[in-house]
Amino acid sequence: MTAAEATPSGAPPSSGGPLVVLDHVNKWFGDLHVLQDINLTINKGEVVVVIGPSGSGKSTLCRAINRLETIQEGTIKLDGQPLPDEGKDLARLRAEVGMVFQSFNLFAHKTILENVTLGPIKVRGQKKDDADKRARELLERVGISEQSNKYPAQLSGGQQQRVAIARALAMNPKVMLFDEPTSALDPEMIKEVLDVMVQLAREGMTMLVVSHEMGFARAAAHKVVFMDNGEVIESGPPEQLFTSPREERTRKFLNHIL
Repeated sequence: MTAAEATPSGAPPSSGGPLVVLDHVNKWFGDLHVLQDINLTINKGEVVVVIGPSGSGKSTLCRAINRLETIQEGTIKLDGQPLPDEGKDLARLRAEVGMVFQSFNLFAHKTILENVTLGPIKVRGQKKDDADKRARELLERVGISEQSNKYPAQLSGGQQQRVAIARALAMNPKVMLFDEPTSALDPEMIKEVLDVMVQLAREGMTMLVVSHEMGFARAAAHKVVFMDNGEVIESGPPEQLFTSPREERTRKFLNHIL
């Protein structure tokens, strides 16, 4: 999906108060300051798309929200609660935060249905019949219900990524994080994944999406955040940020990619 192909935003207005709050967040890898004093709020029902050049800290930001990356300074809160350091509290937190990666991270030796039901059964303690029913509903929702008995290797990349989305949704998360979910896909498969994500946005799912798909950002985001060199340079509604960015670095980046 290109910016020119984007449809007007179908996402409803965000419906509530702050759900994810990053306050003066800093992270280093050795001497490299990868997140520099990040302040960002994601409200309930809001879709936030993070854009920027490679190496700007976008994926690290995304991974910090469910503590796949630790931070050295600042705080991150989910629904008013600080992120736990480790143990059962951290496991509970991760159950509230759905994550979809660049690579699909499906279990190759399990069927599609088993991939989707594993978390609800093992982490949420759901009965198998209930988990199976919910998984089939979600596979129907992402358009691949007929693939439930196959294994990941039998599916296309686009289908596998839709399974990964269904798997994350099966945990009934409060927020969904997408870390460049289409970057490993062939061009013809990108649209089928973006279509599912646009639909989630329209249904009011709270989402943080790291992406280079500007058409998706225009179509589905409430807020677009531009990062460069570990900093949030500017953020705003997609129409404002794409048509009249305030910062020179944002203008240069958009001119380069659009």
